[in-house]
Amino acid sequence: MPRNRLVVLEDHPLVRDALLNLLVPHLRDIDVIYSGQSIAQAEAAVSEQGGADLAILDLDLGDGRSPVANVVAMVEVGVPVLVVSALGDPGTIHACLVAGAMGFVSKQATPEELLEAVTVALEGEGSITPDVASALLSAPRDSINLSDQERRAMVLYASGLKMDAVARRMNVSRTTAEEYIKRVRAKARKAGTPIPTKTDMYRMAQRSGLLP
Repeated sequence: MPRNRLVVLEDHPLVRDALLNLLVPHLRDIDVIYSGQSIAQAEAAVSEQGGADLAILDLDLGDGRSPVANVVAMVEVGVPVLVVSALGDPGTIHACLVAGAMGFVSKQATPEELLEAVTVALEGEGSITPDVASALLSAPRDSINLSDQERRAMVLYASGLKMDAVARRMNVSRTTAEEYIKRVRAKARKAGTPIPTKTDMYRMAQRSGLLP
């Protein structure tokens, strides 16, 4: 039976070791193909090994990259992402899920909750821990009426991704991604809150609880 290939992206060595000491003895058939804080090195390991079955990702790797960019980096090389992070505000959680993370576990979760989330993720199912679900339920709603696709495009684009990357992440053409952004701007303008720049769009998404 093939072994599951695991990537662990965490910048604090003590936390990283604690994760590995918890996961490796309790999960069967696990090979950790990369453990560290470098997205580039993780991508290289995934390429060398011909893929990976799951990336456990802390959002703040101390590299100056946005949380969404780190999620997208792994998703775009075909690796499912389970976020395990202390950055648990609703905007961060929502943005990561929109970017393609299949689950989100806060670092306040119990070891049993983490093991369950990893096991479920390796089976191809997403999950979030109860405290994360509560944070999402308490988040404010959109200030304008956007479709799901328009909201996804806004979050990805406002997070700093280029339009080509937004299109790839949404599995649509660049023209379609651009159309979603145009609709977002048109609806915002009609609502009396014009967002002509990406910064303006980020601020609106932030006010709506969609970005940190």
